[in-house]
Amino acid sequence: MSTNGSISFSLSAEHEDIQRLARDFARNEIAPVAEHYDKTHEYPWPVVKKAQELGLTTMNTPEAYGGLGLTMFEECLVSEELAWGCSGISTAIGVNSLGMLPILIGGSEAQKTEYGNRMGDGELCAYCVTEPEAGSDVSGIATTAVKQGDVYTLNGSKTFITGAINANFYTVLAYTSPDLRGTKNRYKGMSFFVVERDWEGVSVGKPFEKLGQHASDTAEVIFDNVQVPATHLLGEEGKGFLYAMKVFDHSRPSVAAGAVGVAQRALDEAIKYAKERYSMGQPIWQHQAIGHMIADMAIQVEAARLLVWKAAWSVDSGARNTTAAAFAKAYAADMAMKVCVDAVQVFGGYGYMSEYPVEKLMRDIKIYQIYEGTSQIQRNIIMRELFR
Repeated sequence: MSTNGSISFSLSAEHEDIQRLARDFARNEIAPVAEHYDKTHEYPWPVVKKAQELGLTTMNTPEAYGGLGLTMFEECLVSEELAWGCSGISTAIGVNSLGMLPILIGGSEAQKTEYGNRMGDGELCAYCVTEPEAGSDVSGIATTAVKQGDVYTLNGSKTFITGAINANFYTVLAYTSPDLRGTKNRYKGMSFFVVERDWEGVSVGKPFEKLGQHASDTAEVIFDNVQVPATHLLGEEGKGFLYAMKVFDHSRPSVAAGAVGVAQRALDEAIKYAKERYSMGQPIWQHQAIGHMIADMAIQVEAARLLVWKAAWSVDSGARNTTAAAFAKAYAADMAMKVCVDAVQVFGGYGYMSEYPVEKLMRDIKIYQIYEGTSQIQRNIIMRELFR
């Protein structure tokens, strides 16, 4: 896929090398231990540390700041492959790139250098926006950061924070102009900060029990009169909402790529099983009801992959990608949910049993329709852009 303005559906040699590296890592390091971490709910430290050695936790951080410096398209190639192995483990790895995005978008050169290199040295970060009463409605957050001299006093709580328990620092969205909350100018009242995990007043709750993605920790983060130096403000005060929207434009293609990876795994498992399972004297794929179902799965996976590639290409070519990212995120998430459900159906009764992989895939995939903007929010975005 060319990113210089021309279109090509073949991967360059460099892209193939990156894809192969991620594919080998997924198959050799992630897939063999996926069941273990799904059952134990442990954080996959051994796998994460190996991913750090390859730079996979700093994919989107430029080389100048200690990262791997991948393009959006390259990041999507990697994300699809890692999610094929286990989307819980791939989320534990990839969420660090999400946490770094506000720093890369709004941070100063000094901030990018410091936190990029800290990530390169093995630290982890988490993205703190969602709150108990503010999910899809980002402007509904209640966390505040009130400035007094050269310090902001941060109060509030964030929930469903991926990577919260093991993060060394957080990128946190808060109202710096609390009086604007609930007004038509509320979008101008928020700002982003980098908050250290070990500061007084920062506490993290117990990990939530989840339907799927058990290898990825999710918890509440509480800020109780945390004293944040003004030097930890990212970019300009009042630009936080704008930065958050830019984060989504960059994060949604990669998340959509992860959904494609899970769907591809479900398709691969369904094909393998349909070759081995016999019914009425022939492999079940030769029964048209099953064969056509798997054919439709393949069509949908490929269509979603192309939407993801276009959304990534838009970022890399400098084009506005809000609509393309929403197309990719909505379709890939919904497609993958259906493909995983159909894979369970191909397996029949065995698909419902945890000893077969498709049961886990169906549990893991549901979150893709919810996080990074629900499928319904993506349609709101598309509607808004169509009628702008």
